Amino acid sequence: MKRVNPLKLNKLQLRTLVLTQIIARSQPDESWNKDGSVTILRLPHAHGDHVHVGEFVVNAAEITGFNNRAVWTALARKGLVADKTIPPIVLTREGLDYDTGLGHHFLQKSDH
Repeated sequence: MKRVNPLKLNKLQLRTLVLTQIIARSQPDESWNKDGSVTILRLPHAHGDHVHVGEFVVNAAEITGFNNRAVWTALARKGLVADKTIPPIVLTREGLDYDTGLGHHFLQKSDH
């Protein structure tokens, strides 16, 4: 059985990673690399109190990790992103497959 959050990421790191996974899965084919990683050139920006992440709408407060260098440094150190320097973000295959335990929050797509 696959363990949830085996690298013991903190809450902000987990939120940032799950949102990055959602963005990665909606990237065009040319963003997918041969090694299974995904290159994300742009992160979404808030529109008032919300932000569009892939096919979902989330509270703008949920994306604070996108602008936090310490989050990207931790994710890079654990091999979930290729480099702490963003943009671009290169989400590794391990990062794409990582079980954050938060995926169940993103089951219903937004009609917004």
